[in-house]
Amino acid sequence: MSLAFISISERVVFILIRLLIGGWLLCALAWGQQVTSSWQEEVRRRTAAHDWTAALDIVDREVSRSPKDMDIRAWRARILQWSGRLKEAELEYQEILAAVPNDPDNWMGLAAVYSREGRNREALQALDRSVELDPKRADIRAARGAALRTLGAENEARLEFSRAVDLDPTNVEGRAGLVSPRGEARHELRVGMNTDLFNFADANRDEGLTLISKWTSRWMTSVSAAGYDRGSIAAEKVVASLTGQVPRWGALTVGGAAAHDNGVIPKDEGFFDYDRGFKLHASSFIRGLEIVYGQHWYWYSTARILTINETTQFYLPRDWTWALGVTGARSHFSGTGAEWRPSGMTRIGFPIAKWEDRRLGGNVFLAVGTENFAQVDQIGEFSSQTYGSGLRFQLTARQDVTGFAAYQKRSQGRTESSFGFTYGIRF
Repeated sequence: MSLAFISISERVVFILIRLLIGGWLLCALAWGQQVTSSWQEEVRRRTAAHDWTAALDIVDREVSRSPKDMDIRAWRARILQWSGRLKEAELEYQEILAAVPNDPDNWMGLAAVYSREGRNREALQALDRSVELDPKRADIRAARGAALRTLGAENEARLEFSRAVDLDPTNVEGRAGLVSPRGEARHELRVGMNTDLFNFADANRDEGLTLISKWTSRWMTSVSAAGYDRGSIAAEKVVASLTGQVPRWGALTVGGAAAHDNGVIPKDEGFFDYDRGFKLHASSFIRGLEIVYGQHWYWYSTARILTINETTQFYLPRDWTWALGVTGARSHFSGTGAEWRPSGMTRIGFPIAKWEDRRLGGNVFLAVGTENFAQVDQIGEFSSQTYGSGLRFQLTARQDVTGFAAYQKRSQGRTESSFGFTYGIRF
């Protein structure tokens, strides 16, 4: 009787111990899930509020606890991308993919970074790899369609959008891609006004309207009309240009202008520009550069001007830019010989803030020896130094406002103060 009782008691104790251990393991598992859920929810709240620093601090803390957890590293890469730290996001994704090369989501993330950097072909290559890994994902197909459309491959893009809708009829990006023939605005309308104040003459005012149309991935036109008010004298001008672009060769723009000049602005104009961009190594300080060479002829009633100009713009980390430009101007007035005059400028552009689609950026610039060839009394024998700055506010994905102000010191104690703005809408 006693032995049986002891045996039963041992079994009961053993069962109780197993239940306690099982309960403890379940509690530990639930606690771990709660902690995980807690930090992810906090990161979501921080990113929703665009508090990127706090969100990144939380993720960095989790990375220090689990440095080999690539899901946490992926969170870190996404936050870097959302906050605009594209170079760091790119490096983070590359390290993740070196450790886990077969995750389509990480390839999509890297493609998104490349796209924001303007590296569209590399973005497409990353999406190609993502499709290989999971060809039945509608969101990947839609992203690849958008990348193809950006590169001008319209037929392939529509096929990819169609595949996305076939896989998931509710996919918003796929359906939108099929509805929109190009998925992006083809036209841009800009209106602007400028005012020039002098300490030696009446104020100048002008306003203009410009329509820029991108008909295909290779052809673009621009047509503008402007009015000038020089004291009691009014003048009008119409400008038109055509741009052709060939991948790997750059873009060539040719155009001209005709005016009702009243003797204060050029009567006729002709010009051309050649624009060529170069991508540099991803790890270099200068991510890329763009070189623009152009010649512009101004025919006044009493003078002829030829300008030869070259501008190089460097693309720096964190969306900063630096431009350097030089101009040689050949002036020939009636009854006098021709004369060459040099001038130069430098400009630094930088981001200031952004909120979802809204972005604010600025620039500062300095020009030396610059003359204004828009009006006949702004050319001749004088030297100048111009200091100025500008702002650009991206209201939505299709609307923006730009403004500038400048101050020019000339020889003979003369000064000019200029300011103006433009508003643009794309449709």
